[in-house]
Amino acid sequence: MRTNQYNTKGKELINSAIKEFSNGFTIKELKDYLNKNNQTVGQTTIYRIIENLENKNIIKKYYDENNVAHYKYVKDCSSDNHFYLKCIKCSKIVHVDCNCINELSAHIHKQHKFLLDTKNIILEGLCSNCNKFF
Repeated sequence: MRTNQYNTKGKELINSAIKEFSNGFTIKELKDYLNKNNQTVGQTTIYRIIENLENKNIIKKYYDENNVAHYKYVKDCSSDNHFYLKCIKCSKIVHVDCNCINELSAHIHKQHKFLLDTKNIILEGLCSNCNKFF
């Protein structure tokens, strides 16, 4: 796989655009946003750049109930003590810095002999806006 470390116009446009989507985006939504703003980036380039950003943990990939891939820009974390909460109703993703994930990881390792990848934990449920009935 070819890795390009240069800042290209396409990278700059996509890096800027993904920050505009507060609740995540699909590739189609990203392409539509770029086209609407007269910023042309080829679909192959978009996929390549998105894959690179995902590999660097700059964006997170998740799937909706229809198995459509969505992406969310997430801030860079300085530690592994974090996880993400994804709302199953509105697809909002919340970044959580909390040591409790280390306790959970230790329990799972000790009791179930399973190592968690604590950089990629996404828990699903209902956000505060969607769970007003509880």
